[in-house]
Amino acid sequence: MTLNNRKWNLALLQMDIAIGEPELNYAKLEKLLDQAVEGETKPDVIIFPEMWNTGYALDRIKELADEEGQRTHALLSEFSRKHQVNIIGGSIAEKQGSQIYNTIYAYNREGSRVADYSKIHLFRLMDEEKYLEEGSHIGQFELDGVSSGMMICYDIRFPELSRKLALGGAQIVFVPAEWPNPRLHHWRTLLMARAIENQMFVVSCNRVGISGTTEFFGHSMVIDPWGEALAEGDETEQVIRAQIDLALVDEVRSRIPVFEDRRPALY
Repeated sequence: MTLNNRKWNLALLQMDIAIGEPELNYAKLEKLLDQAVEGETKPDVIIFPEMWNTGYALDRIKELADEEGQRTHALLSEFSRKHQVNIIGGSIAEKQGSQIYNTIYAYNREGSRVADYSKIHLFRLMDEEKYLEEGSHIGQFELDGVSSGMMICYDIRFPELSRKLALGGAQIVFVPAEWPNPRLHHWRTLLMARAIENQMFVVSCNRVGISGTTEFFGHSMVIDPWGEALAEGDETEQVIRAQIDLALVDEVRSRIPVFEDRRPALY
């Protein structure tokens, strides 16, 4: 990011995920990461989907999950350091002792892991609560000096979480997801609402492809603080690129002073 104009170039890796096949998924991610840094304009931030290392192979998740995230950390730390790029590492099935979490790791340009966040709202429609543990903290952190937040998929249905991140200063929230058909309207509407009501950028990366009988539609999005879609993917595997100007957050918040006009004593 150029600090004087506060612009970021983003790359969203909208990928298909092979359920229960970590080797295939790591290989595919490495290929897409290489694509993301090709060309004249290198991204400042790269993000990819939820549970990209295993997919929702929950019945085998204990044997498939990344032990303490070691493999994922080695890959993403080295890549971010080598290419001087920030990475929001989608989310992975992460094994901690006997427990499995749905966890994001965030890396800065030096390859240091600056934050992690484990999904706090488990999605009962996909039996997450039967196999995964709830996270215990929110995903608030700084990236290039920018206050940022992380949520995962189902989290966007809980406006309290995004509002808490915004009240903590977040100017941008990153959302890895595996959001399926037929709920495209919900996906787009909820993401735009989170951006509008909190006057911040929302960057969401969804998967594509079919897992069992479930189809995933992609439509990864970059949404500005006015709720306008700056970029949106289709339903194919691709690298989606966009540029954002973080100065817009301050502009929007000064024009419509939502946070100053809150009445928290009444609600």
